[in-house]
Amino acid sequence: MKILALGDVIGSEGVEYVCSKLRAFKRENKIDFIVINGENSAKANGIDPLSAEALLNGGADVITTGNHVYRINAVYDYLDSSEFVIRPANYPESCPGVGYTVADCGFQRVLVMNVLGLTYMEPLGCPFAAVEAILEKEEGNFSVSILDVHAEATSEKAALARYFDGRINVVFGTHTHVQTADAMVLPRGTGFITDLGMCGPENSILGIRSDIIIDKLRLHLPKKFEYAVGNVTAHGAVFTVENGNCIRAEAIAF
Repeated sequence: MKILALGDVIGSEGVEYVCSKLRAFKRENKIDFIVINGENSAKANGIDPLSAEALLNGGADVITTGNHVYRINAVYDYLDSSEFVIRPANYPESCPGVGYTVADCGFQRVLVMNVLGLTYMEPLGCPFAAVEAILEKEEGNFSVSILDVHAEATSEKAALARYFDGRINVVFGTHTHVQTADAMVLPRGTGFITDLGMCGPENSILGIRSDIIIDKLRLHLPKKFEYAVGNVTAHGAVFTVENGNCIRAEAIAF
């Protein structure tokens, strides 16, 4: 099974670009399953039903999110009703949405989980415990497993990947919007990359207009963030899973 994971999609331009390229990439690279982080996919910061549906219609099988998932009120009911858009599992259970899903793609049942890191992030529940609970609850109900660790600290992403090495097929990090150069297969067969990167404008700072970020860092004054425009590049990774193990992890861009 070949799994394509794409990093944070930035704004409407990112959504349009990904949707225009996804089906051809899937066909040319014989991809079986696609998971995309969509937490920045709305025109404003966050995700909304319009951007989520566009990504699903464009070819995504499951959309993961992160710390911006609840920025737009319109997404609350959508998260409760959607089977294929998930939020971090270590938010309180009373929050809208669920932290994982099991997607049936015909020849495989794929468990996709999402957690939020704690270092420099929100004080949520333990991500290790959240994943343990999901694996225990869904034991025997899936054949392939994927975890999106939406986190600031690279060490936290690596710690989760290595803790669950051999128990989860694919673990990838999102949130920092810069693709890391460490796509690998861990000793017990888990495919891992610290961060997938982003699907957003090249001429930017993490997807935001460069002048805004520069002024923010130079002057330390409040600034309203605006997405940059221009050429978009999609970043992510392709993982190949065979006989219960990931045998190949490759960072990609298109």
